[in-house]
Amino acid sequence: MKKIIFLFLLLSMTIAGACADQATNHQAHDNKNDTSVRQSNTDTSMTQTEALQQIKEQIHVNVPIKMPTALPIAKGSFLTATTRTDDDLVEIIFYESKENMPINDIRLKNSATVIGRLLVKQYKSAEGASTQIAFDNFSQNGGQKIDLGYNIKGYQDAGAGSLWTGWNEGRWSIASHTRTDNPEAGVKLAKQAVEYLESHMLPIPKQYGMAQLDVYQTGNLIVWQDEKLVYTLDSIKDPLKALEIATAFYQ
Repeated sequence: MKKIIFLFLLLSMTIAGACADQATNHQAHDNKNDTSVRQSNTDTSMTQTEALQQIKEQIHVNVPIKMPTALPIAKGSFLTATTRTDDDLVEIIFYESKENMPINDIRLKNSATVIGRLLVKQYKSAEGASTQIAFDNFSQNGGQKIDLGYNIKGYQDAGAGSLWTGWNEGRWSIASHTRTDNPEAGVKLAKQAVEYLESHMLPIPKQYGMAQLDVYQTGNLIVWQDEKLVYTLDSIKDPLKALEIATAFYQ
């Protein structure tokens, strides 16, 4: 009897040990998969981070500009750019490319897609820079009030076939543009922008910033001041993508 009990205990311990080893192997496999996913995400992030750093290294001018943390590009695409510098001006045209192309490659204009253009100009004084910002206080300008949601009031103004819906958020003046024969589109875009900015931050301007968002994707423009510097984003077709790129400058 003692021998049978001893064999039974030995068999139980062997089975328990095998189960524990199997559980450990499963856990190690799961951890390896988790690590691979995290590594893949990190590699994707680092690729764009490295590209932005390489773009900045191509700017050989004494203008202390800030770069976006990321740009909206399709999965599997690469971020690249062309750069141009002057004494007090930097121009960067961001491109999305299907292949990993060097910065300032002459093939970019014909084989890559423009994401947007960034201009950074340095003025002699903050006062001189501030004259470049077309800031409006829409509540003082008047116009027809409209509810844009999130306790934000917009003000509509029409003229020469255009209809603008403008509002203020902090030191930013923002307006959506449509034609007078398509007023609903302007209100819809304004509400989409307000909703997006509830969870995303525009860069903090010193002193002011302005954004024009165009329903017809032809006149999107975002400009803000940072002391002596004036940042301008244009050549971005999608107005909400323009906002997305601008919020990537928030630091």
